[in-house]
Amino acid sequence: MNLMKKSLFVLFLALLLALVACSKDDEGASTSNDESTDTEEQTDDQEDDGDTSTGQGGDLQYVLNVQPPTMDPVMSTATATRDVARPVFETLVTIDSAYEPQPMLAESWEISDDGLTYTFNLREGIKFHNGEEMTAEDVVASMNRWLEKSATAQSLIGEGSFEEVDEYTVNLLITEPSIFVLSALGGTLQFPGIMPKEVVEAATETGVEDYIGTGPFKFVEWKQDQYIHMEKFADYTPREEEPDGLSGKREALFDNIYINFVPDPNTQLGGIQTGQYDVGYGLSYDMYDQLENTEGVEAMAPIVGQYAMVYNKNLGIFTDVKMRQAVNAALNLEDIASTALNGKYRMASSYMQLEQEAWASNEGEEFYNNPDLEKAEQLLEEAGYDGEPIRFITTREYSYMYDSAVIIKEQLEKVGVNIDLEVYDWPTVVNMRANPEEWDIFITGFPMTMTPVEQLFFNSTWVDGPEDEKTEELLKQISVAETIEEAKEHWDELQGHSWEIVPITKISDYTMIMGVSERVEGFQFLDGPILWNIGFKE
Repeated sequence: MNLMKKSLFVLFLALLLALVACSKDDEGASTSNDESTDTEEQTDDQEDDGDTSTGQGGDLQYVLNVQPPTMDPVMSTATATRDVARPVFETLVTIDSAYEPQPMLAESWEISDDGLTYTFNLREGIKFHNGEEMTAEDVVASMNRWLEKSATAQSLIGEGSFEEVDEYTVNLLITEPSIFVLSALGGTLQFPGIMPKEVVEAATETGVEDYIGTGPFKFVEWKQDQYIHMEKFADYTPREEEPDGLSGKREALFDNIYINFVPDPNTQLGGIQTGQYDVGYGLSYDMYDQLENTEGVEAMAPIVGQYAMVYNKNLGIFTDVKMRQAVNAALNLEDIASTALNGKYRMASSYMQLEQEAWASNEGEEFYNNPDLEKAEQLLEEAGYDGEPIRFITTREYSYMYDSAVIIKEQLEKVGVNIDLEVYDWPTVVNMRANPEEWDIFITGFPMTMTPVEQLFFNSTWVDGPEDEKTEELLKQISVAETIEEAKEHWDELQGHSWEIVPITKISDYTMIMGVSERVEGFQFLDGPILWNIGFKE
């Protein structure tokens, strides 16, 4: 290098260091005039522990529109819980990109000839974040707790228990064979994260008090209403297989992940556009075009499942099937979806995604998106509805829920239904819906499931209430079917029956709006963002 080039290089390096220093001095500054004080404080509290210009290391700043009710994956069906718990907790079985079960903390498994005993051989040398090795006693404690708490486990497995065989082997004993056991174990919602036995035994009715798993990132801090901080787990032992969906090798390529909670959509958008946040999830649907037109940001709108209006079948006005039928008949579902989702939706009567060819069904489609106001008024009269107020709870933190609720209120008022719309933050909605005395209807999204019987609204222990006798019988026939083809016949019958009795009113398949910085490399999505095996571009 000659003298002139060397001098220019030194000058460039000095300027670069000065710019980096200035950027760190400005860290935490508001990106817009209406950015919240909480957001400013959360950024000031976070330390920059790595060089974010390199392929590995640095801090990922992720922004989420809601705060989860808990990080304990067994205790909540909220997708926010799933997303923040996923980097910390791992499962015996997971799924690949085709939704097929694959081993994770299990090395392998065998199934007895009668289908009643599943033997799992555990990986050895796996460390928890507290430094202790994972053994069979931890797996047994974690999995039996999941069998007790999980709606999916109760739907697909029924009565069962895990027992220790030796230090690295456990058995799952069930009373009836099912082709869906491994699917249940690999499910992504309310998933069975493996935790230390002592953590499980210390759990209260609200969940575990220590978030200790085996994942590539370990929990550090939860600053309420601001962020969750997790850091790279140095003693993580990845699998050797190539990554595929949630299966295979997992690597923590960031030093730290900060999951920031920012309910205000304008603040979310501003933070992504200015580079304050690297990944944003759950933005308003009307912001997609702005993201798409922002240099250095990729706009994404993956289909994440279906969204629906849920009825309280535990007590109150919607225990009457005619009331549910009346509401369903009154609604123009495409008007709701097109407005609330700003064009990012798909109309489909199937409760399972169309891409799931083994399960997609058209049964009952004559009851889907077929508004008939005269029929609705007649059903209301038959139900004896006298104008009493219906409590509709919702949240602004998921814009599609609130916007849908407003449109539904307007449509139902046209047939004389009196809607009392109550707006809360998302954790409050989650807590309220657990008490049947506090609501009549709400809007929520249902993520994709591997089998139809995993749908939450088919589980009698979920918040919507009990199922009718025919539904219970068909669910049982699906679960004990010996082949997928046999199960599909029962499923077609169940979907047709469901559209007749309306346990929910499905509105459409829906997307979530995301913004991902182009400096993030390897980002993937499968039932939620995958925060391992991604890093910053060099």
